[in-house]
Amino acid sequence: MDGILNGLLALGDPQLLILLLMATLGGVVIGALPGLNATTGAALLLPFTLTMEPIPAIAVLTAIYCSATFAGAITAILINTPGTSASATTCLDGYPMAMRGEAGRALGMAVVSSTIGGVLSVLCLMLAAPLLARAAYHFSPPEYFALTLFGLSMLATIGDGSPVRNIIAGALGVLLALVGVDNLTTVERFTFGSHELYDGIGFVPVMIGLFGISELLVQSSALDQIRERIKLNAVKLPSREDYKKVWKTILRSSGIGVFIGILPAEGATVASMIGYNEARRWSKTPEQFGKGAIEGIAGSEAANNAATGGAMVPTLALGIPGSATAAVILAGLMVHGLRPGPAMFTEQAEFAYAIFWSMLFVNLLFLAIGLYGARLFARITLVPTQILWPCVFIFSVVGAYALEQSMFDVWVALISGVLGYLMRRYGFSVVPLAIGLILGGMLEQRLGQSMVMLDEKWWLLVTRPLTLFFFVLTALALFGPTVWRIMRPESARQSDQ
Repeated sequence: MDGILNGLLALGDPQLLILLLMATLGGVVIGALPGLNATTGAALLLPFTLTMEPIPAIAVLTAIYCSATFAGAITAILINTPGTSASATTCLDGYPMAMRGEAGRALGMAVVSSTIGGVLSVLCLMLAAPLLARAAYHFSPPEYFALTLFGLSMLATIGDGSPVRNIIAGALGVLLALVGVDNLTTVERFTFGSHELYDGIGFVPVMIGLFGISELLVQSSALDQIRERIKLNAVKLPSREDYKKVWKTILRSSGIGVFIGILPAEGATVASMIGYNEARRWSKTPEQFGKGAIEGIAGSEAANNAATGGAMVPTLALGIPGSATAAVILAGLMVHGLRPGPAMFTEQAEFAYAIFWSMLFVNLLFLAIGLYGARLFARITLVPTQILWPCVFIFSVVGAYALEQSMFDVWVALISGVLGYLMRRYGFSVVPLAIGLILGGMLEQRLGQSMVMLDEKWWLLVTRPLTLFFFVLTALALFGPTVWRIMRPESARQSDQ
């Protein structure tokens, strides 16, 4: 209880409130710009938060996460182009509503659904994260090693690539995490005589390159693309009839979003798709979906915003990122010297609950911003891409250099950007690589601690019930789908082809 109250008192700092307001406005701008998303915004802002205290720094990153996820609905409805991938399903019914002159009503429903989903997810975060951390408080290095390995196995399902390609990208991230000096043996690995690599490859320059510069290179091929824009007069609150029609959908999708967000390596995009499909499944008029059904907007937006709070549960309680943006936030925690896990809710309870309260504040804040400022933010879509992306490049270079005032970090960001662009071009997702880089170091450290604890007798790992449980989950995540396809009857396999 003291942690909850102290966290709320920390939110009473006027400077923190101003920072949250600015971060929320910035997140809405980022989410409203096609091509940018919460992950890109958080990665670009990460180096500039390193001069802040831990609470304002992480609170700003989570504010970007929440507000940018909501703002993707603005362009999804007005120009049929989702500002973020999490709002892709919002296009299906939002744009048809805008075409028939109901853009304000569609945006109003998106704002209200996003707020309700976000608030409910933060309340669940406040309840679930401490309970999960308390259960994990009795973990020892073998259990943490098995848990981290399970988190890596979930990389097969994240990103746009095939499972095999996602695993390859994740393995590359783990390989990059091995660069530097081993903390247990003090042996140099893959440094090639460069003293800049002695401490390993930094998270921040790689994140900037993978999510910022690579997106710049991808978007450069669409500089001349012209999008049709719908005129927006005013945002309208949903009517009483609208609320009667969608309240069950909002609650259902919020629950789906929280659950999907908690799963490691899932995220708002998956949640929005499932929320939209379930809204159509339970609707009394499913034939209207895709033609301007307000339930479709509610189902998609409630789910993707609820996933933000859900994704922070494993991130803070276990150190396993629940989404790509949560991976950037996890990198921010580690750069600030904070270790997510059970100890955070006992030794740093004020910090944890300050983050929870700040996320709740941001979700309420973008309700007002969405209702009264959506018309203004909709004009952001008029910014020419020829101006936008050079600005992104400048922020990327400055951010990479500002971390250690090192040109080496700038080169790391540029190389990571080219690598990310090539990966995307050939069907590989960059998200598994980023998460593999973060979890790879944790995996090695926990394996080394486990071997010391077990006196180098690695086979004793499977004698521990929780460790064995996570090993089984890892095997199911990696090989379960293949085994299932093999075991299915031949007729069922032919029907899928």
